[in-house]
Amino acid sequence: MVEITFAQLQGWLVAFLWPFARITAFMAASPLWGHSSIPNRAKIGLASLIAIVIAPVLPDMPDIAIMSWAGFGVIIEQILIGLAMGMVMHIIFAVVQAAGDFIGLQMGLAFASFFDTASGTNIMVLSRILYMITLLMFLAMNGHLMVLETLIMSFQTLPIGIGTFNPGAFELIARYAGTIFASGMLLALPLVGSLLTINLALGILNRSAPQLTVFNIGFPTSLIVGLILMMVLMTDLSRFLERLFSQGLAFMQGLIETMAPLS
Repeated sequence: MVEITFAQLQGWLVAFLWPFARITAFMAASPLWGHSSIPNRAKIGLASLIAIVIAPVLPDMPDIAIMSWAGFGVIIEQILIGLAMGMVMHIIFAVVQAAGDFIGLQMGLAFASFFDTASGTNIMVLSRILYMITLLMFLAMNGHLMVLETLIMSFQTLPIGIGTFNPGAFELIARYAGTIFASGMLLALPLVGSLLTINLALGILNRSAPQLTVFNIGFPTSLIVGLILMMVLMTDLSRFLERLFSQGLAFMQGLIETMAPLS
């Protein structure tokens, strides 16, 4: 007859529950695995599978009872690490959404929006298109596998039960959020600059020849030129996204190292 002691049960639960908390928090916060279209059972099942697979290679767990205040603190610690990594993923994908907003406003497509169930807000159609293209490119470049590798390797740099974080890591995330505007404007700048020049020319034409109905041709001109420039932009979008993903993954790795407590 097989007998299971309380110490063995405690060890099995610890080896599964605490890594599961970090992985689940990351998946809930990331834009890929945390999308509302993915069933919650699938998310929990995937997180459980990953936690079971990596359990044998994880560092030694701290000798802390699960049903204790210290065990509750360890769970909160793992959730914070997972949420921080998921926030970096959100910032990466928010760059192209910001670029879509800038381009859509300049093309006159601000009214073309729909309700996004994932974010709970209205989002421009152009932003949604660029977001889906970025998501597909991320999968095509095996970015999801690299992110999962970074998540698993984080257990080596940030072992379970470290007790404290470096406060500068959270400030680093806030500063990195500026990438949304900087990189988003960098992606949208060719179209925004061209469309701004066209609108400026139409404004001068309207002042010089008021009898011309400039407003009747202004919107179709901006829309057609914007679509043509979008076709040109798509030819170089993969290189921009590759650099964006590389910088995001490098920042995530640096963030994990920064979160380690100062010795």
